[in-house]
Amino acid sequence: MKLKSRTALVTGGSRGIGRAVALALADEGADVAVNYVSSEAAAKDVAEQIRKMGRRAMLAQADVGDFPDTFRMAQEVLKEFGRLDILVNNAGINSDKTFVKMDHASWRKVLGINLDGVFNCTKVFIDQMLKQSYGRVVNMTSVIGQIGNFGQANYAASKAGVAAFTKSLAKELAGKGVTVNAIAPGFIETEMIQGIPDKVKEKLLAQIPLKRFGTPEEVARAVVYLVSADGDYITGAEVSINGGLLM
Repeated sequence: MKLKSRTALVTGGSRGIGRAVALALADEGADVAVNYVSSEAAAKDVAEQIRKMGRRAMLAQADVGDFPDTFRMAQEVLKEFGRLDILVNNAGINSDKTFVKMDHASWRKVLGINLDGVFNCTKVFIDQMLKQSYGRVVNMTSVIGQIGNFGQANYAASKAGVAAFTKSLAKELAGKGVTVNAIAPGFIETEMIQGIPDKVKEKLLAQIPLKRFGTPEEVARAVVYLVSADGDYITGAEVSINGGLLM
């Protein structure tokens, strides 16, 4: 049990990568708060699976793009768990359009969740982590933030911003017991990929040297590595999990 007695919060933890991360953390011994916005049934299912492992679980409903709502959620998590050791900023959305057709609302919506959300969640927990001289923060970026993509200027900008935020915060907190790292998934088998037409999938696979999409569980195992004692000497890193797409 690499994470026995640790407490964690996973944003966007009701499905996809977030769900896999929440379950992987619990499997290694952590108590987990599952954040969601509206998919309560899915979040309850994740929490129930965590409890079956013998861990504590709680639902942590909040719109991470809204600071007051995020602050409220943080108080509930700290009241329930007493402290937070691990924060996984996973919540994210996309709203794809070519830049010419992209309106300000689409830009702000994606930046509000993907970038502001990381700031909000980190901000409301960081003082407590510093007080206990221990914390592990993992932010989900994306290969799109590293290479850009047609029709995803807002998404790419948000993820590149999170990568820069990660490195800057890691430098500030390195001597205070808190590590801050990022994971940059490539194309992962989630609902987002499942909704892509087969012809587009074939084109994507042709660009990936390993010739397959990744799984949420592969990303989750990297999170466990970074937040466990195995990753104690890693901070400010952006771990690429993309099947070689970035090469």
